[in-house]
Amino acid sequence: MRIYADNAATTKLSKTALNAMLPYLTEQYGNPSSLYSFGQKAKEAVEDARMRTARCINAEAREIIFTSGGSESDNQAILTAAELGKAKGRRHIVSDTIEHHAVLHTLRKLEKDGFDVTYVPVGANGIINASDIKAAIRDDTCLVTMMYANNEIGTVQPVPEVGAICRERGILFHTDAVQAAGHLPIDVLKDNIDMLSASAHKFRGPKGVGFLYVRKGIRPYVLIEGGAQERGRRAGTENTAGIAGCAAALCEAVSGMAENAKKTTRMRDRIIKGLSEIPHSALNGDREKRLQGNVSFCFEGIEGESLLLLLDDMGISASSGSACTSGSLDPSHVLLAIGRVHDVAHGSLRLTIDEDLTEEEADYIVSSVKEVVSRLRGFSPVWRELCAGEREFIL
Repeated sequence: MRIYADNAATTKLSKTALNAMLPYLTEQYGNPSSLYSFGQKAKEAVEDARMRTARCINAEAREIIFTSGGSESDNQAILTAAELGKAKGRRHIVSDTIEHHAVLHTLRKLEKDGFDVTYVPVGANGIINASDIKAAIRDDTCLVTMMYANNEIGTVQPVPEVGAICRERGILFHTDAVQAAGHLPIDVLKDNIDMLSASAHKFRGPKGVGFLYVRKGIRPYVLIEGGAQERGRRAGTENTAGIAGCAAALCEAVSGMAENAKKTTRMRDRIIKGLSEIPHSALNGDREKRLQGNVSFCFEGIEGESLLLLLDDMGISASSGSACTSGSLDPSHVLLAIGRVHDVAHGSLRLTIDEDLTEEEADYIVSSVKEVVSRLRGFSPVWRELCAGEREFIL
């Protein structure tokens, strides 16, 4: 049995998205910027995709910029607010401690350029308090950037509340919605969102394409120079096939959102219930206010990297909240931010499932994790010390 449980990393391309892409990879391969009819057919596809994408988040077509994905969109949004703020003498930004590195690294760069950034702490449940965001805002604040849903622990953040606060204070509000788009209902008008980032491969679209919503009236910072594509807001020949696939996948995800959420939530809760039976384990993030497909756990006395490798041997593709798999000895900044100590944070597991997961597969995941955790603890010196009372259990 092979089970893919890492949908937060990437998703399987849907047949709908693939079919939408094929004509522009084979027959209608013209450059959308060309004036002849062959190119104009490609341009029509891009503009149709722009309109359909906009409808999914209650935006206008002209407010959508197609990009290479979430990281580029995050960078462009934050730098847009920074440039506009700098022109008005406002060099303060409010964010939080659990953002994706595409946001955090851009903020660090701005700090080196003279901006002041306030990082609001997150609660033990992985939820940012809107009142803390409000308290951090100053007269010179030019931007609040807060993710819609966390990529590691799945917690859904108070976007409407923060959006209302920002709109009242006349401050730009950006949300990284890479994990939320296609999975949670998004209304940029109702939620008072000024800029929003999304990536197609998180909702069964192709890799290498995404979009940035920029509310009309905001002049976006040009991150990529070189041409007049995307109305002068992003140079480079448009990825027609990718853009068509992105729009098709998003529309499909939004239309089936309610039904898919119901199926996925039931399987998610089944897995959480099973893994909670493991002694000295803990669910990361709020039990209810989380993405329907996210299961994040810490298990005391083990290393997450070993857990992943052994699960892979058993046919389960998963990931860890720990950064050790990328060669770093430091655990996830998200897990540390919610109060997990280093030793516990290293023993983390993230399972991100979709609506196709069956009860049989969910039960296999639970039994496999139980088996592997027990096995790893069996030869762990740390676990022996815990059981012998030489160390105190944390979980």
